[in-house]
Amino acid sequence: MSPGAHDAEVERLFAADGPVAQAAGGYRPRAAQLELAKAIAEAIAQRGALVAEAGTGTGKTFAYLAPALLWGGKVIVSTGTKTLQDQLYHRDLPAVRKALNVPVTVALLKGRANYVCHHHARRALDSGQFGTREEVAQLRRIRSFMLTTLTGDKAELASVPEGSPVWAQVTSTRDNCIGTECADHKDCFVMKARREAQQADVIVVNHHLFFADLMLRDEGINELLPAANTVIFDEAHQLPDTATLFFGESLGSSQLLELCRDTVVEGLASARDAARWPELVAPLEKAVRDLRLSLPGPTGGQTRAAFKLAASQVAVASPFWPALDELSRQLRNVCAALDDQAVRSEELEALARRANEHAARLAQWRSEAGLPAEPPEDESEAPTAVLPLEGGEAASDDPDDAADDDKRSNWVCWIDVFASSIQLHRSPLSVARIFRREREGSQRAWIFTSATLAVKRDFSHFTRRMGLDDARAESWPSPFDYPNQGLLYAPPGLPEPQHPNYIEAVVEAAWPLIEAAGGRAFLLCTTLRAVDKAADLLRIRLEEARIRLLKQGDLSRGELLETFRKSERALLIGSQSFWEGIDVRGDALSLVIIDKLPFAPPDDPVLAARLAKLTADGGNAFAHWQLPEAVITLKQGAGRLIRSETDCGVLMICDPRLISKPYGKRIWQSLPPFRRTRVRDEAIGFLRDCLAPRG
Repeated sequence: MSPGAHDAEVERLFAADGPVAQAAGGYRPRAAQLELAKAIAEAIAQRGALVAEAGTGTGKTFAYLAPALLWGGKVIVSTGTKTLQDQLYHRDLPAVRKALNVPVTVALLKGRANYVCHHHARRALDSGQFGTREEVAQLRRIRSFMLTTLTGDKAELASVPEGSPVWAQVTSTRDNCIGTECADHKDCFVMKARREAQQADVIVVNHHLFFADLMLRDEGINELLPAANTVIFDEAHQLPDTATLFFGESLGSSQLLELCRDTVVEGLASARDAARWPELVAPLEKAVRDLRLSLPGPTGGQTRAAFKLAASQVAVASPFWPALDELSRQLRNVCAALDDQAVRSEELEALARRANEHAARLAQWRSEAGLPAEPPEDESEAPTAVLPLEGGEAASDDPDDAADDDKRSNWVCWIDVFASSIQLHRSPLSVARIFRREREGSQRAWIFTSATLAVKRDFSHFTRRMGLDDARAESWPSPFDYPNQGLLYAPPGLPEPQHPNYIEAVVEAAWPLIEAAGGRAFLLCTTLRAVDKAADLLRIRLEEARIRLLKQGDLSRGELLETFRKSERALLIGSQSFWEGIDVRGDALSLVIIDKLPFAPPDDPVLAARLAKLTADGGNAFAHWQLPEAVITLKQGAGRLIRSETDCGVLMICDPRLISKPYGKRIWQSLPPFRRTRVRDEAIGFLRDCLAPRG
């Protein structure tokens, strides 16, 4: 089909009195939305790849749904979060389908942890091992829910909080699902959701599920993807990090301790005569805890953060390496015992498979960190630890090892150390080649859309990371009147961000605006430590001004946002999770304060390895990686301010580098075209005008 063949039909769909107008209340035609929809229709017709940046308010959801429902064939739509996934499935898709009057079937597919498992729920009910009366009451509600629900989706049971520990007991994981051997297999909610997805014309998933399934071949995408004609990624700016997470591998102490607990339970239930199961797993439990204790944990009250380090940063003489050897040996012992008894029950067979997968993952981590895949049988033998090089690459003088060394140089092995747990990770330095391979040879359209994909209309950072060199990339502007709706305020006189009293200076500079706005503000910080410190500094002032303080960590993200929306005078202080995916319209949010430019911390082991490789290859790590990443994140944070055509407010960026550094101009030119000022009184006046009664 020739390019532009659908243009006339797209224009009819998005006309002032067209079908899309009927689906969206208060609709008004937007040129950017129309052109975006045409580009998507063309990409679908040509089975091509399109990278589309569409500014806030463009209406990108309807711009991709209308062409997809009409011409997309079998469509997979992947969103950034489960919240957006539910919004698409329950609100946007039904509205567009009704308006277009097309007989397409739609399915919602989530990861297995979102569906109640008959088998595990029954075991939880039988065991009665719950810590509180509330958990017992929640379990009873789940039992009643299972008798009436058609989907088993825990999102439908609002009376049990999403974070309740009960859910872990009544849902399955890839590790503990016994598959077709399960007596409840025919009634399984996960299997039902997969069957519906396979039969549907449009399937709504999220990025985590898409990439987890792509690699694990577990949750149904493996069957869905070959039949799909069109794949659409909304909030596509999240894809590189999500793909890195799932194209890599991890093994954590919690997984190993869960394996120990399940081994004891099932061993006693199905093979009590075969072993003293508690004594059998005790050495592995000890080895897991010893591994955690072999490394220092988070310091300075970092209870909500992890201490990250590359394997190459762990000294040869560190107790970590012998502790890792001992963990490997004890895990192999448990594997051997489970292998011996696997024929006794389906659960023991599944446990044996799970234990061997953990052991294989641990051996892979060891190998790519520069160790032998297996430790010596006798711990008294010479230490096996070698000094790994950056990027997880180990030294070798043997030319036959060159291929292995090259393979390792594309990965980084690193460690997350929490207060009471530890995780071993191996992550690819680039997902471009892996993702390109998944796209190769496919006769389907790939659509990538977000409000933040480019730096001054330059998409090269995103397209390089995702291997999309062949994609058409284009930007469509927001319809909002940014010069009149928003003001960018860069306060003068602040110290450099590394100054020990920087947060105090930010609070002093921001307080006059917070007071003038009567709250109605977000303070977005780049670290959790800054969140806590800013809250402590502002607490008394806010109380005296009768402005409610809402701080990340005090309530769940959803509860904080709901409270903020209902409060006439509130300041919400948050970090990373509040920079995107939040929609607060009207006067409730009139001021967004950003403490400093969101450059990623240099101690992140994956980032450090990427930057080192980029530099070694002759690139400019700052210009080609750190700066584009910071700009995209900053655009997300700035995007919280203006969410509708009637919104008005001030964006305050406190970091003096926005003005003092040569790259600052590139940063603010990538933001919406707000008016700009460095005069505090002008910013306060603009705020007061925004909040003045409108006649």
